[in-house]
Amino acid sequence: MAERTACCSDETTKPIRVGVRTRTLSNARLRYIRQLGATDIFVDHADTAEEPDEFNDRDGTETVAVGRDAIPSVEELDAAKERVESHGLTLTGIQSLPYSLYGDIMFGRDGREEALDQIKTLLRNLGEAEIPILGYQWNPRGVVPMRTRPVKLRGEAEGTAFDLEEIDNPDALAPGIDREYTEEEFWDNYERFLQEVLPVAEEAGVQMALHPVDPPVIESLGGIPRLFRNVENFEHAMELVPSDNHGLKLCLGCFSQMGENANEIIRRFAEDDDIVFIHFRDVVGTVPKFNETFVDEGNFSTAEAVETLDDVGYDGVVIPDHVPKMEGDDDWRHRARGFTIGYLRGVVDSVQRS
Repeated sequence: MAERTACCSDETTKPIRVGVRTRTLSNARLRYIRQLGATDIFVDHADTAEEPDEFNDRDGTETVAVGRDAIPSVEELDAAKERVESHGLTLTGIQSLPYSLYGDIMFGRDGREEALDQIKTLLRNLGEAEIPILGYQWNPRGVVPMRTRPVKLRGEAEGTAFDLEEIDNPDALAPGIDREYTEEEFWDNYERFLQEVLPVAEEAGVQMALHPVDPPVIESLGGIPRLFRNVENFEHAMELVPSDNHGLKLCLGCFSQMGENANEIIRRFAEDDDIVFIHFRDVVGTVPKFNETFVDEGNFSTAEAVETLDDVGYDGVVIPDHVPKMEGDDDWRHRARGFTIGYLRGVVDSVQRS
């Protein structure tokens, strides 16, 4: 079993790093990210079948394509890594597997064996290219609604929102789903997935990082179980097929949506060294109704969360993730993302200098 680089240790704490997720690796985007003072890049996949968001921006042709029958070669990954490094940045990982790659596995459909083989190839290629992280989720984005109507934030900025009451019939089968699936089926399929891919991740030296379902609502939505909607199910996921190469893409915003205390969540998962990297965002409210907001206006204190990360010895990457849409923003929301990166860098610097 490959040894995982610990995120948390008793030794002198290394600086927490602020990273960015981006689909495009254009020179202009990478220059801008470097100018903001971020250090790490997570590449967003390009999967046109998924629900569009700010990461599926128009300036996304210069990227690493990841999808069904579109697994990047070692040479393509090396070229992307070299491009990122030429701007003084580090290509740390692939943000997430696209639904086109894991959907058949999740539902236990025909095509799952081919999908598993392609994910294994991706892991081996990432390992050979020395790109250490592959994020993933067990949530069919684009099949069930992630958000409902947006809301206005300060200065008429726009934030995404979710209100379960705005979904006409949450029990109705989602498009393309022929029947209701049970949690037992989804857990069985998930365990099989881990049994197949984690040995390859260990051999390749790649860490796999699980993201919560978003929104973390009721047990099922559109006939699809919402497995990773609570802390207990995450703990079960980590115990199901134990591996030093498996952990969490700890989305603080999702746990905030669940009504959990961000500081307690950090301590709980840091104790077993289960944090691979962190999505740092927040919301106002909790399920069944909440909205995303600026990093300085959510349910939890950004400063306290960073202090907790520092206290547990976390030395990995924090990523702004979703941000509001500000005046003059492009598809990627470059102004709001710049504000969030600067805010996080200021808090991290203040905490780690104290």
